[in-house]
Amino acid sequence: MNQPLIEKAVSIRRKRIYKKTLFSLYLLLAPALILLFVFHYIPMYGIIIAFQNYSPYKGFIHSDWVGVKYFAYFLSDPTFWKVLGNTVILSVYDLVFGFTAPIFFALLANELVNKSFKRITQTISYLPHFLSWVVVSGLFYQILSPTTGMVNEALGWIGIKPLFFMTEVEWFRSILVFSEIWKNVGWSAILYFAVIAGIDTSLYEAAMMDGAGRLRQIFHITLPAMVPMIVLLLLLKVSTIFSIGFERVFTMQNSLVLDVSDVISTYVYRLGLERAQYSLTTAISFVQSTLSFVLLITANKVSKKFVGLGLY
Repeated sequence: MNQPLIEKAVSIRRKRIYKKTLFSLYLLLAPALILLFVFHYIPMYGIIIAFQNYSPYKGFIHSDWVGVKYFAYFLSDPTFWKVLGNTVILSVYDLVFGFTAPIFFALLANELVNKSFKRITQTISYLPHFLSWVVVSGLFYQILSPTTGMVNEALGWIGIKPLFFMTEVEWFRSILVFSEIWKNVGWSAILYFAVIAGIDTSLYEAAMMDGAGRLRQIFHITLPAMVPMIVLLLLLKVSTIFSIGFERVFTMQNSLVLDVSDVISTYVYRLGLERAQYSLTTAISFVQSTLSFVLLITANKVSKKFVGLGLY
């Protein structure tokens, strides 16, 4: 058989195998795409509630259109701006402390010499992530209790009177941020562990031969290798500045600290589910999502311009 015919037959066979492989991959991806479409794209039709005086009895079609009435209402409401300020402040705290904590934890865990102890440390650090916020908030209420909490007992040994930290405005934000770090620091560090594990060990060996200590190896080898992952996660984190997690705040807040703990998600919950103001809460959520989208696009452009890395 002539060579061109053989090459053509091989090429056709390769294309068939490639198409079969692609079909299998798309088949595996299909359930995730269907779920994404059903639960994230179809519900977007509900955005029209923000422009209606929505009534569950009338439905989408027959509810009266009011234009931007509810947008103007909440933008002129002092309570909303206070809630927005609380959201941004807590997000900035999470960004400064909660985002950097997994990086430091991954770097420190990587320096552990004993491999068994390193694996045990990593495994233990993952465990709090699997606890619900209901359980975590209960633990913090017990630990910080003014009567039976271990923190107040320790303070009592040095002559400090018991404090109910969970009702103290000055302490509550710090407790929220610390609880987030404690719960998710190990889980968030998994990606950094994966990056560190993929670094060529010969780089460390060459650095040691040149007389570089552990600190210089971290700054000149480990951290530069982690930069792409850090930038990627930072961009995703920046996009959530206006959307603090509902469960954490809702399960830990109380009426005494509402001034500093009330965020957009809890505010929308009270207005939407407790007071049935569906149009108003939809308008707030629409603006919140739009701001998050704009932040993501802006942060991505800034990152690509100054760092050369981005989501796309």
